[in-house]
Order: sequence, then C-alpha cells, then structure tokens
Amino acid sequence: MNFLKKIRRYYKTVALMYRSIDSFVAQPEIADLNPLYKQYGSEALNLQNSATLDIGCGESPRNPFNASQTYGLDIREDLSQNIRYADLTVEPLPFDENMFDFITAYDFLEHVPRVVYLPERRFSFIQLMNEIHRTLKPGGIFLSRTPCYPISSAFTDPTHVNVITADTFQMYFDDKHTWAKMYGFKGSFKLKLQAVNDTHLVTILQKP
Repeated sequence: MNFLKKIRRYYKTVALMYRSIDSFVAQPEIADLNPLYKQYGSEALNLQNSATLDIGCGESPRNPFNASQTYGLDIREDLSQNIRYADLTVEPLPFDENMFDFITAYDFLEHVPRVVYLPERRFSFIQLMNEIHRTLKPGGIFLSRTPCYPISSAFTDPTHVNVITADTFQMYFDDKHTWAKMYGFKGSFKLKLQAVNDTHLVTILQKP
C-alpha cells in the first residue's frame, strides 16, 4: 500500500509540473515591448501629471509609459535622481497611498523572498504586492518582467529566491481567483496582458 501511495504521489507531482510547463507554452510571445508601452502609456490613457515608480531601478529609473514624473526605488538612495531607499524584504514602499499611475519591476520580483522569519513570519512577496496595490492609483498599471519557470535563468542565479510561473499572477493576484488572500493579500488586480518576451514573462496588472 505504501508503494502505491508513492506511485500516486509521483504521478501527481509530474502532472503538476507539466501543467506549469503547459501554462508557459500557452502564453503568447511578444518580441517588442514598445507597442505595449504605447497602448498603456500616459498619452493613450489621457493622463495629466502622471507619475511612475521603477522598483529595483539601479542607477536610473525607467519610464516606459512616458509619465510626467519618474521615481525609483533601490537599496542605494540617490535623491538627485528621485531614487528612494527601501529593503522590500522587510520594509514597505516609502510612498503615499494612490500616488502612482504606473509601477514597473524589471528583473526584480525573483529577488524578493516568499517567506522570511524575523523571528515573526513575513510573506515578503505578498506584502510587496499589497504595497504595489496600495500605492497605485485606481486604474493604475503594474508591469512585471521576470524570468519564468521553466526557463533555466529563473533558477541559475543564486540570488533568485522567488520563482514565478505563468499561473502566479492570474491565480493568486487577479480579481477572479485571488488565492493570495489566504496569505494576507488585501487587494486584487485585473490581468490585462501576459506574454513571453525572450526568456522572460511580461505581465500587466491593473488596479480596479
């Protein structure tokens, strides 16, 4: 009987693995992100005095949606470039509620731990998604571009601690399933677009 249980567990595990691969393969491919930026940009949405935040911006915040004001967030503060400091493993976004029309995260979410103990348990990725929802204006856009399972770059870098799949956003953070609520997620997003760009998954979420 124990042997049969192990066989069933094995096949269940393999089935789940292939489901994730199938979800990835089913995503449309997009080679050029510029039409995407134009479709959801400030001009297309008729925004005035719009603001954008680039999380994990490095030395220069990105502004792909052509917002009027550009902010950055990193572990190195540079106020001359409008870059603020925060360690998002343990800290919130240092910005006001409903401040941004756009938030972007390029090659960043995979570096945010899912769970840490300080000693209290904290779901850092969930809390970051809460903060993104909090600081976006109603109708605001969040864009994520991150290496995705089963692409090897999602695992190769030893600082990648959060593996994103094609199901992560649409099952845990969308307004239809929102499975992340069981872990403390307080908002919901509309999944506007998801596609594969080279070795990365590009996802656009909108705050209702």
